[in-house]
Parts: sequence; structure tokens; C-alpha cells
Amino acid sequence: MSYAAAIQELSAMVPELYTGTGQPRRKFSLDEVRTLLGELGNPHHAFPSVLIAGTNGKGSTAATLASILSASGLHTGLYTSPHLTRANERIRMDGAEIDDDAFARLYFRVHDAAQQLVMDGRLPRLPSYFEILTAQAFLRFAEARAEIAVLEVGMGGRLDATNVVDPLLSVITDISLDHMEWLGPTISAITREKAGILRPGGTMITLPQHPDANQVLGEVATELGVRGVSAAAYVPGAEVVGAYSVQALGAEVPVDSPLLGAHQHRNLALAIAAAVELKWNHGLPIMAASIAEGIRQTRWPGRLERIERDGVDWILDVAHNPAGAWALRAGLRSAMGDQRLQMLIFSCLRDKPVTEMAQILFPLFERVVLVPIHAARAAAVDDLLLAAKATGTPAVAAESVSGALELAEEGAHGGAIVVSGSVYLVGEARSRLLGAQGAKA
Repeated sequence: MSYAAAIQELSAMVPELYTGTGQPRRKFSLDEVRTLLGELGNPHHAFPSVLIAGTNGKGSTAATLASILSASGLHTGLYTSPHLTRANERIRMDGAEIDDDAFARLYFRVHDAAQQLVMDGRLPRLPSYFEILTAQAFLRFAEARAEIAVLEVGMGGRLDATNVVDPLLSVITDISLDHMEWLGPTISAITREKAGILRPGGTMITLPQHPDANQVLGEVATELGVRGVSAAAYVPGAEVVGAYSVQALGAEVPVDSPLLGAHQHRNLALAIAAAVELKWNHGLPIMAASIAEGIRQTRWPGRLERIERDGVDWILDVAHNPAGAWALRAGLRSAMGDQRLQMLIFSCLRDKPVTEMAQILFPLFERVVLVPIHAARAAAVDDLLLAAKATGTPAVAAESVSGALELAEEGAHGGAIVVSGSVYLVGEARSRLLGAQGAKA
């Protein structure tokens, strides 16, 4: 079967989290994922892994750590979510995304195995979109004989499909309120779900953060006999702007990351701490020089990413929750000072706190362009306009992302245009700005 057919089938899957049908939403079970993977030969047992959970920063941390491991000469897999443009982006070996033919072959292998399991009564239903992609990733890494894989948790941790592996390390990034209807209404409840990636006698790498998160992580670590490793030694002072150095593996390591914003210092610290732990306690051939090189070579688009086109400076950032919005605000302030920014193109999903995100971001801009996005959970433009009105920021609505880009570009007078609020928005805007083509799932 073709890649186009695989993408079409994936695209037709309505995420179980938000069916919009009024039907009871699916209860996920790792037993179902294990049954599927068992039918596929348990590919997740074929390689060692690092598992990364958190609310914000887990993708940046995963991409940086994978780059460090590749720079160390290790055949490295990377599994992340969501994607910006193509589903292939989620599954990478040594920095290269899975090609179309391999994606299609593995998709139909997983789909056919799952369908047979359902027919045999061994599975109650077909796997979800995310479960299928996760199985594809595990097969890809097993076939490629990955020496290690870095896995980003999709949501939560305890019941996430990635949590079937037995990781060498469990990394937990900053935790904040998000996906509350699934993970719980408080920081404590959300943290307990994310702490589900910890293993008895295992190792947890994290940083001091919200007191409630710290308390829960400490409690769970104690219950499981987990050894905690703090990455605090690798976080620079608050006054640092641009490149800096840290002491790691007995040497001074220059940290010169293409990922912009002071919030990335914490993500970089977690990646460095994980690399050091993998060196000292798991014998991986990681050197100070390969840490520096891996950080420098990290590629993770859509995070305070700058694109210049026809003399206009575009800044793209997937700030999709209040914590991300605050990080974007701080990053823009660092880059632009107190200068009032010219224009923001914004959209988000309806389950996000639209009013709060608007209050954080909109007052920074002279004008906001609000736009519909192609997502089942997209917020209505009328609701976005109401949120803008409450901030007092002038706002207009565009009929499409391409229309929003044109409208913003026409009104740009040498200033920067920021695109943010949703991965869906940033992905489509980025493709159009770069002239990229390709299937989107």
C-alpha cells in the first residue's frame, strides 16, 4: 500500500481524547499496547531507551539529547509528538525522518496486525492514532538496530503508549496545568501521572520546579527507590544571554544552542545531565566535545524560530498553553527589549485557556490577526475575538492561515510578525512560508 493511503487512513482517525460525538471517551490501557507489540515481536525490547515526560520542554530536551547521542557516534532513534507538517517527523534515526516507503510499510504492518488481533478477540478495538505511530517507531528503531532511542511521552506518562519500555533514565521536564480533563485538575495530580514513567530502582533526572510537583516527584521516587539526579548544576545564571559554558565530564563544555529563549536553559540542562548519567552509569561513549557538538547541531523547528522572507522577519513558536505563552513572552522581551511588537497571528484549540493566553500575549502587540485552523478541537474565531476584545488589543479575523499571512505581511512595516498559539497553526504557516509541500496527518 502507498504512503498516501497510509496518511489518508491516519488522517481519518478522530483522536479518542475529543471525539465530539457525545460517546464515552476511550480508556487507555498499556495491556492493549503490549498485546499489539507482542504480535509484532516486541520491538521495544530491541533497544535501550530514555523516556521524557513533562508539560513543556520535553520535545526540546529530547531533540537535544538525541543530537548529543548522535554526535557521540551512537546510532540514535528519536520519537516525538506532535509534528509540524508531516507525520514522518515524529520518527527519526540519526536526525533523519523516516522515509515515505518505510512509513507506509510499517503503518500497514501495524494496522494489519491490529486488525487481526481484533478479529481474534485479543484486542477490544483498533489502536489509536498515537499507539499506531508509537508501534511504527519501535519497529523502525528495531529494524535499524538503534543503539539507543530517545522517546518523548505524548501525554501524561502512566498510560502513555511509550511507557511500555524499560528506560535507562526517566527525565521529567517542567510541569504545569494542561490536559486537565485527562490528567487531573491540579499540579499534584498531573505530576503523579507524569511520574508514572519512573521505575523501581531506576533513575530520575529533573530540576526543582513548582513546589507541588517537587513534593509528588519526591514521594513517588521514595516509594519506588528511585535515585534522583538534579540538573541544576548545568543551569546558567539568570543574567546569561546567548552562549555560555558549564562544567561536565571534567571539562568546560560550551553551550551554544540554536534553540532561543532563556527557558531553553532548563531543557538544555536536563539533556546535559542525561548525557552525563548515560556516560558514567551506562558506559555510553559520550565526551564533553560531543555534548557541545550535539547541542550546537540540534534542530527543533517552531520554537522561537526566525524565518526571513521578502524582508519580513517571522518568529514562529508553538506556545500552546499558558506556560508556553509566558516562555514566548520572555523570549520576545529578551530579543526585542521593551519595543512594542507589531503583529501576532494567533489561534489555539478550544480546550486551552484562551482568555489567559490572550492576556499573556496580546498586549505585547499593536494588532492581532486571528485565524481558523484545521483541527477538530479548534477554537472558534468569534471566541478568539472576544478574548482579544477583553485585552483591549485591536484584532481582525482572517479566513485562512494563508490569508492571515498575507494580511500580516501587507501590514508589516519593517517589524517582526509572530505566529503562535497552536502546533497546527505554526506547522501550516511554516510550510507556507518555506514553500514546503507534503502530506499532513
